Amino acid sequence: MTMNGRETVLSAVKGALSAVPDSERPGDVPPSQGRGADHAGPDVVGLFAERAAEYRATVVRVSPADVAAAVARALARTGARSLVVPPGFLADLVPEGPWSLLTDVPPLTVGQLDAADAVVTTVATAIAVTGTVTLDHGPGQGRRVLTLLPDQHICVVRADQIAPDVPEALRLLDHYRPLTLISGPSATSDIELDRVEGVHGPRTLDIVVVEDA
Repeated sequence: MTMNGRETVLSAVKGALSAVPDSERPGDVPPSQGRGADHAGPDVVGLFAERAAEYRATVVRVSPADVAAAVARALARTGARSLVVPPGFLADLVPEGPWSLLTDVPPLTVGQLDAADAVVTTVATAIAVTGTVTLDHGPGQGRRVLTLLPDQHICVVRADQIAPDVPEALRLLDHYRPLTLISGPSATSDIELDRVEGVHGPRTLDIVVVEDA
């Protein structure tokens, strides 16, 4: 007999409780103070690329010398005509091309951002098991609105910024900064589960993973 999701979960809970003595109570067992093992495995970068792709992000892995070229290919693929570059983003990583460059100094207006085709940012960290990139809107990432209005978001992620799991990623972040967690392009679905992308943010997410030379 095939079980549905609810029955599968309840069966697992029942099995886990079957070996607990009747005399034992929850308060008898002190909570673990250690950190549980993560589920990322040895290839953290590979798992991140796989999970991010499952969320319909386009992921490429490049050497440091090829970052600008990878960003250019992402822009060419979508036909972008304008690119927003936040303060603090390294000039060497900004590719030359037919697109115009928009800097957020002085701050761009909502109308200017809405008319922009793409934005490129760095990240604060990334999470392998969920395929998520995290921004804390520091240098190279810019204001949160920069990544909400342009139709394409290109993230440059160093391999050493990829944490295996959520607890480790949170340990690396400053909890007093504004955090934005992004898993794939912006998407939603109606009651019939028809997926629509680009409703609350970019419909295209490109991730350039920079590996050690």
